[in-house]
Amino acid sequence: MLEFIQGFQLSEFEITALILSLKVSGVASLCVLPLAIFIGYLLSRTSFWGKSLFEAIVYLPLVLPPVVIGYLLLMSFSTQSILGRFLLDNFGFQFAFKWQGAALAVAVVALPLMVRSIRLAFDLIDLKIEQAALTLGASPLRVFLTISLPLALPGIISGAILGLARGLGEFGATITFAANIPGQTQTLPLAMYRFIQTPGAELMAARLCIIAIIIAIIALVLSELLTRKMKNKLAGVK
Repeated sequence: MLEFIQGFQLSEFEITALILSLKVSGVASLCVLPLAIFIGYLLSRTSFWGKSLFEAIVYLPLVLPPVVIGYLLLMSFSTQSILGRFLLDNFGFQFAFKWQGAALAVAVVALPLMVRSIRLAFDLIDLKIEQAALTLGASPLRVFLTISLPLALPGIISGAILGLARGLGEFGATITFAANIPGQTQTLPLAMYRFIQTPGAELMAARLCIIAIIIAIIALVLSELLTRKMKNKLAGVK
């Protein structure tokens, strides 16, 4: 145990993997957040033909094996696909085997969690408040920006944190679509996978495991606190 504690100082390789994980998850969460807000509000406030099918598609990544998601992304955005070739030929850009690809994989996996949290936040808002504002002449956009969005903000932040935490733990889709390239796509879970497969690297794997657990606990606690704050606020409890 003493040897473990004394050797807990992270190496440059481990720090790089941790920073890359935060970068990938942070970019993915920020980029997909507006879409998650739109979908969450759409599912909470509207009814339309095919809504059940649309919901199933949105939540599909929750039940699909991550490797399947990574494979579908690889088939869609590899340089051999139509879309991947178009991006490469016209913009000189590719997702596969790049950190941007890892961020895309994380975004797809995290989106359903964010949508569920944000939708719940909109569901908990009393519709009478919005209807009163509409009756007084406010436009639907103004009602959304000045009433719905502020009231749902704790839930939105909670969803973003959950998405970030989910992204930090993503493995299957990332390794399938972006590979396990040190310094480029090797996030925290992928670095742990490498250490587990390397004889004598158990200490490094254990240290990364502890870091992952600490980050996950912090994210879950923050998410729970924000959710309680939202419920208390809507219930009129200070």
